[in-house]
Amino acid sequence: MTVSDPIADMLTRIRNALMAGHQTVSIPSSKIKVEIARILEQEGFIAGFEEREVEGKSRRVLRIQLKYVGERRERRPVISELKRVSRPGRRVYVGKKKIPWVQSGIGLAILSTPKGVMSGVRARQLGVGGEILCEVW
Repeated sequence: MTVSDPIADMLTRIRNALMAGHQTVSIPSSKIKVEIARILEQEGFIAGFEEREVEGKSRRVLRIQLKYVGERRERRPVISELKRVSRPGRRVYVGKKKIPWVQSGIGLAILSTPKGVMSGVRARQLGVGGEILCEVW
Protein backbone atom coordinates (compact mmCIF):
# COMPACT_ATOMS: atom_id res chain seq x y z
CA MET A 1 0.00 0.00 0.00
CA THR A 2 1.35 3.40 -0.96
CA VAL A 3 1.11 6.14 1.66
CA SER A 4 1.29 9.75 0.49
CA ASP A 5 2.35 11.07 3.93
CA PRO A 6 4.35 8.48 5.91
CA ILE A 7 4.86 10.74 8.95
CA ALA A 8 1.10 11.37 9.28
CA ASP A 9 0.60 7.60 8.96
CA MET A 10 3.08 7.05 11.81
CA LEU A 11 1.34 9.59 14.06
CA THR A 12 -2.08 8.11 13.28
CA ARG A 13 -0.90 4.58 14.10
CA ILE A 14 0.51 5.79 17.44
CA ARG A 15 -2.70 7.74 18.20
CA ASN A 16 -4.90 4.71 17.40
CA ALA A 17 -2.74 2.36 19.50
CA LEU A 18 -2.93 4.77 22.47
CA MET A 19 -6.72 5.01 22.22
CA ALA A 20 -6.96 1.19 22.10
CA GLY A 21 -4.58 0.84 25.08
CA HIS A 22 -1.92 -1.21 23.26
CA GLN A 23 1.57 -1.63 24.75
CA THR A 24 3.37 -1.54 21.38
CA VAL A 25 2.74 -0.41 17.83
CA SER A 26 4.52 -1.53 14.64
CA ILE A 27 5.21 0.93 11.82
CA PRO A 28 7.07 0.54 8.51
CA SER A 29 10.51 2.01 9.19
CA SER A 30 12.40 4.89 7.58
CA LYS A 31 15.26 7.12 8.70
CA ILE A 32 13.03 10.08 9.57
CA LYS A 33 10.58 7.90 11.54
CA VAL A 34 13.48 6.46 13.57
CA GLU A 35 14.66 10.01 14.34
CA ILE A 36 11.16 11.07 15.42
CA ALA A 37 10.93 7.99 17.68
CA ARG A 38 14.38 8.79 19.12
CA ILE A 39 13.25 12.33 20.01
CA LEU A 40 9.99 11.05 21.55
CA GLU A 41 11.99 8.60 23.68
CA GLN A 42 14.51 11.27 24.79
CA GLU A 43 11.70 13.62 25.81
CA GLY A 44 9.86 10.87 27.74
CA PHE A 45 6.77 10.50 25.55
CA ILE A 46 7.38 6.82 24.71
CA ALA A 47 9.02 4.00 26.69
CA GLY A 48 11.33 2.87 23.88
CA PHE A 49 11.65 1.71 20.30
CA GLU A 50 13.53 -0.80 18.19
CA GLU A 51 14.04 -1.32 14.48
CA ARG A 52 13.94 -4.91 13.28
CA GLU A 53 13.88 -6.97 10.08
CA VAL A 54 10.69 -8.67 8.96
CA GLU A 55 11.30 -12.40 8.54
CA GLY A 56 11.55 -13.41 4.89
CA LYS A 57 11.29 -9.83 3.63
CA SER A 58 13.77 -7.07 2.90
CA ARG A 59 11.85 -4.35 4.73
CA ARG A 60 12.33 -3.12 8.27
CA VAL A 61 9.71 -2.40 10.95
CA LEU A 62 9.87 0.19 13.72
CA ARG A 63 8.37 -1.15 16.94
CA ILE A 64 7.45 1.51 19.50
CA GLN A 65 6.71 0.76 23.17
CA LEU A 66 4.05 3.18 24.35
CA LYS A 67 4.11 4.81 27.79
CA TYR A 68 1.22 5.14 30.22
CA VAL A 69 0.78 6.65 33.71
CA GLY A 70 -1.43 5.52 36.57
CA GLU A 71 -2.71 2.23 37.88
CA ARG A 72 -4.35 -0.41 35.75
CA ARG A 73 -7.91 0.95 35.79
CA GLU A 74 -6.99 4.65 35.79
CA ARG A 75 -4.20 4.24 33.23
CA ARG A 76 -3.78 7.18 30.82
CA PRO A 77 -1.33 7.59 27.94
CA VAL A 78 1.55 10.05 28.40
CA ILE A 79 0.84 11.46 24.92
CA SER A 80 -2.49 13.28 24.89
CA GLU A 81 -2.23 14.63 21.33
CA LEU A 82 -0.13 14.20 18.18
CA LYS A 83 -0.56 16.82 15.47
CA ARG A 84 0.97 16.88 11.97
CA VAL A 85 1.87 20.48 11.11
CA SER A 86 3.72 20.47 7.79
CA ARG A 87 2.01 18.30 5.17
CA PRO A 88 2.91 17.41 1.58
CA GLY A 89 0.26 19.89 0.35
CA ARG A 90 1.27 22.68 2.73
CA ARG A 91 4.82 22.87 4.02
CA VAL A 92 5.39 24.99 7.12
CA TYR A 93 8.85 26.49 7.63
CA VAL A 94 9.97 28.69 10.52
CA GLY A 95 13.06 30.72 11.29
CA LYS A 96 15.03 30.29 14.49
CA LYS A 97 13.12 33.11 16.22
CA LYS A 98 9.66 31.78 15.24
CA ILE A 99 9.94 28.19 16.58
CA PRO A 100 6.62 27.63 18.42
CA TRP A 101 6.21 26.80 22.10
CA VAL A 102 3.76 23.89 22.20
CA GLN A 103 1.26 24.10 25.06
CA SER A 104 3.40 26.79 26.77
CA GLY A 105 6.45 24.52 26.90
CA ILE A 106 4.73 21.35 28.10
CA GLY A 107 4.60 19.93 24.58
CA LEU A 108 7.22 19.37 21.95
CA ALA A 109 7.70 20.57 18.37
CA ILE A 110 9.77 18.30 16.12
CA LEU A 111 11.65 20.04 13.31
CA SER A 112 13.62 18.94 10.29
CA THR A 113 16.59 21.31 10.09
CA PRO A 114 19.79 21.47 8.04
CA LYS A 115 21.52 19.94 11.09
CA GLY A 116 19.08 16.99 11.27
CA VAL A 117 15.75 16.18 12.89
CA MET A 118 15.51 17.68 16.39
CA SER A 119 13.17 19.09 19.00
CA GLY A 120 12.19 22.75 18.97
CA VAL A 121 14.15 23.40 22.17
CA ARG A 122 17.33 21.93 20.66
CA ALA A 123 16.84 23.93 17.44
CA ARG A 124 16.53 27.13 19.50
CA GLN A 125 19.77 26.27 21.34
CA LEU A 126 21.61 25.69 18.05
CA GLY A 127 20.04 28.75 16.43
CA VAL A 128 18.55 26.98 13.41
CA GLY A 129 15.09 26.97 11.88
CA GLY A 130 13.46 24.47 9.57
CA GLU A 131 10.31 22.58 8.69
CA ILE A 132 7.93 21.84 11.57
CA LEU A 133 7.10 18.15 11.17
CA CYS A 134 4.73 17.66 14.11
CA GLU A 135 3.72 18.76 17.59
CA VAL A 136 3.29 16.40 20.56
CA TRP A 137 1.80 17.06 23.99
